[in-house]
Order: sequence, then C-alpha cells, then structure tokens
Amino acid sequence: MKVVAAYLLAVLGGNSSPSSDDLVSILESVGAESDVKRINLFLSEVKGKDITELIASGREKFASVPTGGAVSAVAVAAPGGGAGAAPAAEEPKKEEKVEEKEESDDDMGFSLFD
Repeated sequence: MKVVAAYLLAVLGGNSSPSSDDLVSILESVGAESDVKRINLFLSEVKGKDITELIASGREKFASVPTGGAVSAVAVAAPGGGAGAAPAAEEPKKEEKVEEKEESDDDMGFSLFD
C-alpha cells in the first residue's frame, strides 16, 4: 500500500509517470522502507495506464467484495416532518438465547474467590 500511496502522491504532484527513484525518494522522505523489486513490479503493472481509469476499475472490483456484515436500511425523515417524511425503518428484533451454564468441575472444586 505504501508504494501505491507514493505513486498517487507523485501523480498528484504533477509527475504523470513517476520512476522507481521518484517513489523511493518519496518513501524515504517519510522514513518508510522501500523494496525496489516491488516498486518495479508495481510500475510495470501500471505502465501506460491512466490513473483515473485504474481507480475506477478498482472501485468496481471492490463493489463486488462482500463486507461480512449485515446491512441495515436506514430511512431519513425529511426536515420538518411534513407529509413527505418517510417513516422510520423498524429493525427486526433479535431474540437472545440465554443459556444457563451448568456448574461443572472445570475449576476442580476450587474457586478464585472462595
């Protein structure tokens, strides 16, 4: 990620095709270690490509990645609460199971606070 960040900083700074030395100097200016092999690999992958197209392509790829959590819809009421106000979305209630733990001999009859 630090190589990508250095590349983006160089491009935003006006250098449309930064070299390996440019990226190394950016990384060293902030005290980060640089791996020239990785930098060269990255530069070979982005050579001749437009940065805005690369970012757009990356966004499309990330859009299809599952995030791992449930998404809840949130309705926002219009200011003033007039006739155009949307009703608040109700979240489904989660039933919590409370399992009673049977007393076991895990502590071998001893308790920390007895």
